[in-house]
Amino acid sequence: VKFNNCAGNKGVRYETNSLDFKVRADGTLYAAHHLQVPSKQLILVVTAWDPQTLGRWEAMVRFLVAEKSQHNGHKPKGRKALPGELVQQQSDTLLPWRQHQSANGLRRQKRDWVIPPINVPENSRGPFPQQLVRIRSDKDKEIHIRYSITGVGADQPPMEVFNIDPVSGRMYVTRPMDREERASYHLRAHAVDMNGNKVENPIDLYIYVIDMNDNRPEFINQVYNGSVDEGSKPGTYVMTVTANDADDGTTANGMVRYRIVTQTPQSPSQNMFTINSETGDIVTVAAGLDREKVQQYIVIVQATDMEGNLNYGLSNTATAIITVTDVNDNPPEFTTSTVKQPQKGVMTSVVITQDLTRAGSRDWGGMGLPITTCTHSHFSFSQPKGPREKIQHFAAAVDYEMNRAFMLTVMVSNQAPLASGIQMSFQSTAGVTISVTDVNEAPYFPTNHKLIRLEEGVPTGTVLTTFSAVDPDRFMQQAVRYSKLSDPANWLNINATNGQITTAAVLDRESDYIKNNVYEATFLAADNGIPPASGTGTLQIYLIDINDNAPELLPKEAQICEKPNLNVINITAADADIDPNVGPFVFELPSVPSAVRKNWTITRLNGDYAQLSLRIMYLEAGVYDVPIIVTDSGNPPLYNTSVIKVKVCPCDENGDCTTIGAVAAAGLGTGAIIAILICIIILLTMVLLFVVWMKRREKERHTKQLLIDPEDDVRDNILKYDEEGGGEEDQDYDLSQLQQPETMDHVLNKTPGVRRVDERPIGAEPQYPIRPVIPHPGDIGDFINEGLRAADNDPTAPPYDSLLVFDYEGSGSTAGSVSSLNSSSSGDQDYDYLNDWGPRFKKLADMYGGGEED
Repeated sequence: VKFNNCAGNKGVRYETNSLDFKVRADGTLYAAHHLQVPSKQLILVVTAWDPQTLGRWEAMVRFLVAEKSQHNGHKPKGRKALPGELVQQQSDTLLPWRQHQSANGLRRQKRDWVIPPINVPENSRGPFPQQLVRIRSDKDKEIHIRYSITGVGADQPPMEVFNIDPVSGRMYVTRPMDREERASYHLRAHAVDMNGNKVENPIDLYIYVIDMNDNRPEFINQVYNGSVDEGSKPGTYVMTVTANDADDGTTANGMVRYRIVTQTPQSPSQNMFTINSETGDIVTVAAGLDREKVQQYIVIVQATDMEGNLNYGLSNTATAIITVTDVNDNPPEFTTSTVKQPQKGVMTSVVITQDLTRAGSRDWGGMGLPITTCTHSHFSFSQPKGPREKIQHFAAAVDYEMNRAFMLTVMVSNQAPLASGIQMSFQSTAGVTISVTDVNEAPYFPTNHKLIRLEEGVPTGTVLTTFSAVDPDRFMQQAVRYSKLSDPANWLNINATNGQITTAAVLDRESDYIKNNVYEATFLAADNGIPPASGTGTLQIYLIDINDNAPELLPKEAQICEKPNLNVINITAADADIDPNVGPFVFELPSVPSAVRKNWTITRLNGDYAQLSLRIMYLEAGVYDVPIIVTDSGNPPLYNTSVIKVKVCPCDENGDCTTIGAVAAAGLGTGAIIAILICIIILLTMVLLFVVWMKRREKERHTKQLLIDPEDDVRDNILKYDEEGGGEEDQDYDLSQLQQPETMDHVLNKTPGVRRVDERPIGAEPQYPIRPVIPHPGDIGDFINEGLRAADNDPTAPPYDSLLVFDYEGSGSTAGSVSSLNSSSSGDQDYDYLNDWGPRFKKLADMYGGGEED
């Protein structure tokens, strides 16, 4: 097979849809292994794909297989060509496997048929499953045969697009096909008996999806940009637009044609461009392109399939933007000269030019070239950015104190000659006078960054240096004043008039503000000009280390066994200073207290490390504070007595503290004991406060019980005695409940006798005779009288009437009715004695004492 991708076929790979055949890199198709082709015709699909562009191309290859000649000179034995063998029968039944009875009675397997491709239209509406063809073998008359199909679309993704009835051999398509998704399918039909044994050789089935016009042409870009020079002749190429159709390009469904729909603006003609209907190339068709009149055209291009048939084809549109590029048909010229104050390194506008040629094109813009030679090195010229714009040039080092004026001659010209037919000069010149105006310049520090070196720890008020600035404005009488801009540690002061730096605090090299032994501060120098200007300077102070930090012992806590062994404590020291004010260190035990040197010993390892171990054979488990004196190597040396907390505990055979020993050795410090005592005191205080609060609440409750209920107060109140109910004859009361109430625990727990229950007695309670448990029905009157007498004689009763609670009478009563009881008072009873009882009984005295008057 031959293939050409217009790029030399570099990296193109080939593959087939059959495992029996392969394709070499040169396109040679060969058999992958020894096989017998069962038919006279074999169809393969060869695919060429580019790994870089991911493009894929397919081609169908059809083989005609020739029979081999016999060496004995006999005529080749081939089966006779039967009419209609290569086409389907009228019943859509294919007989790919046929048997033939030979003359001697033996059955010989014949060559398999070539099954013609099966065509299926895409986007079919069904109904599904839709029968495609029926396959059967002649042997189905002798044995039961089961049919199956394999391949992509059957048992390989996409799965179950096709299926076959295993008994009848009818093959179906189960859903609509999409040619753009897959254009063809290669299946194999198999015939086996009921035991799964192969009855016939597999037969290749090729299914092709017939294309329908169901895809519109799609432009690669919705907006295309192109350009053409102004004044171009008709037929000048502008750009190419491309649209792709996903339908079959070999049919009218995928054949795209182009046409121009609209052109905007329609000047100077409505048809300035045309397009090749097949290739999409846009070219000019009329003269008169002028950028100064029309700078851009917008063309709407339409792509239609079905070979451009607007009645049946599908269409799509895209926009082509055509820019008219400029040519040099307008020379530049000066219009005016202006002068502004140039500043050092600042862009200054001097000359205004006018050029109708488009800005930025190769034919536009003048290269300003000074003709005279006086002080030209101060200026350089840049290209203008548009028509009627200023030529801008830069003052490289213009200084009023050095030069107050400059005289220049400037020429402007095009970089390209004028277009043919233009009879004008292509350059223009102008004289320029530049006057420099003095401006206030900022003071500057001649030495920036300034570095000084001194030892740390210098006293406050020490003069370090003078950090002064220079004002470049020599012709202005200005004063410079100094101030701090950045002083992180606030260690420095600066004299506002002369810039003298003094210390405001002791400089410490070990401070967090020091980076690599350098302290950095920034100062500001400002003049009093109009407007004022200022400059900054940085002072760097390199601090030389002195021995001002004693070493610290490390670690602070350790653990050791109670008996001497290899378990020792490695100790070292940390010093904030640097060499030579650090190690080697000297570790030693103090002489006081004497128990330290008696129990412990220090062994020196090197200049920075030592070992602490037990001197005695046994030390009781616990926590010990061991003081150690550490001395550095500074000049003069500094020492520090540090305490290391050593936990002495019993150890196992490996020299590790046991769990029980670690607990036994652990002790409580002073802080922990104080915290525990504080917690105990707080807890006791809370308990005491709770008890006091309970007693106070009980006292308040007792005080409230002495107060009479407002409803029981008889002063100016209407007393409500409630309703009598249905009468005592309808109720059966248990009189014993009046004497021995069983439902109130506070009454049952008291001594026998009738007493008040609405308050707590204070003095000794009066004793009353005990009545029998089961009273006589006639005792109700005596019971009431005894209760009245108890209320009158009770010394604990308040000096006012209170409600007497006789408790609930019970659910029944053995007493008779008391409805016949009448008041023992006669109508002529004297109630004047109520007036002697005080104001509480004045209401009753008024009600009963004045009966005769009423």
